[in-house]
Amino acid sequence: MSRLGSLGARLYRGEVGYDFVAKRKIWYAISILITITAIAGLAVRGLNMGIEFSGGAVFTTPNTTVSASQAQEVAEKASGGHTAVVQELGRGGLRIQISELGTKEAVPVQEKLAQKLDVKANKIDTQLVGPSWGEQIASKAWQGLAIFMVLVVIYLAIAFEWRMALAALVALVHDLTITVGVYALVGFEVTPGTVIGLLTILGYSLYDTVVVFDGLKEGARDITKQTRFTYPEIANRSLNSTLVRSINTTVVALLPVGALLFIGGGLLGAGMLNDISLALFVGLAAGAYSSIFIATPLVADLKSRDPQMKALAKRVRAKRAAAAKAEAEREPKDGESAEGDEPDLEDAAPAGVVGQRSQPASRNRGRGRPSGKRR
Repeated sequence: MSRLGSLGARLYRGEVGYDFVAKRKIWYAISILITITAIAGLAVRGLNMGIEFSGGAVFTTPNTTVSASQAQEVAEKASGGHTAVVQELGRGGLRIQISELGTKEAVPVQEKLAQKLDVKANKIDTQLVGPSWGEQIASKAWQGLAIFMVLVVIYLAIAFEWRMALAALVALVHDLTITVGVYALVGFEVTPGTVIGLLTILGYSLYDTVVVFDGLKEGARDITKQTRFTYPEIANRSLNSTLVRSINTTVVALLPVGALLFIGGGLLGAGMLNDISLALFVGLAAGAYSSIFIATPLVADLKSRDPQMKALAKRVRAKRAAAAKAEAEREPKDGESAEGDEPDLEDAAPAGVVGQRSQPASRNRGRGRPSGKRR
């Protein structure tokens, strides 16, 4: 078995583990800092909305030797200063996108591009997107997101409990905020592909969270009938038991998405891949983080305030204190003689050292005065 597989088995059996829940205030602080940074980037820079949302024109040229920078300069001058986004297509053509460009303004741009490319104007494919259509797309996207959130909360509240539903909702909002903030800071264009990517990463984040919650539900069954573990401790054990699985799932999902983002969108220049790949890459990483460091510790926090869990924690602490006191009383006191009134070693010594202490006593008894037969 590999080291990672062996570690996963030991984590699952509870032989080793990291106390994520006890350090939850650290994770909360890190998440708050990242969220504030994302919101600040969104407020300062805003989102670079694509023409599908803001309206505009898209010009697709035939195979040409004109560079993307030259085409951008021509398009911006012809459009009266509107910002043009130019992408090189695989067949040698160009895709020129200009937001907030009307029909009357699109004709001069098409003609100028035709002159620069030395082709007829009708050879350049022109598509116009009205702002009202973009507003409808944006409205539908927000409606779909709201419906998704409501259904998630209802499902988790029925399948588990309201505290888990609330924690999952906080984790999902956390992932959305970070992903949208990264889009604002990087300046990537927001397209319908971005919306698809956001909905996809919400599903991944919810999957990891539900896996942990399912283990927690099983581990916390009849929890008040025992006095070995508190609820936060059981939550931490459930989290550790699924830790390797969550990491493996996230890494396997990030590898192809990273290839799309860094190789396809970066090295090969396939800019259209950036729309969905950036949302997936950031969202998957944020979803794995929130499932481990936000959702489960938050559930433990909320559940610990329940009167039954408070009473359980009190009983657990009392039992551990009594066990520690009994262990301390069994230890030998300093200065006690090894003869005469020496206490019973098996009762006084800790279990780990009983054998070591009993062997010398046996040898001492063997070295005493001779028996009556020898005398």
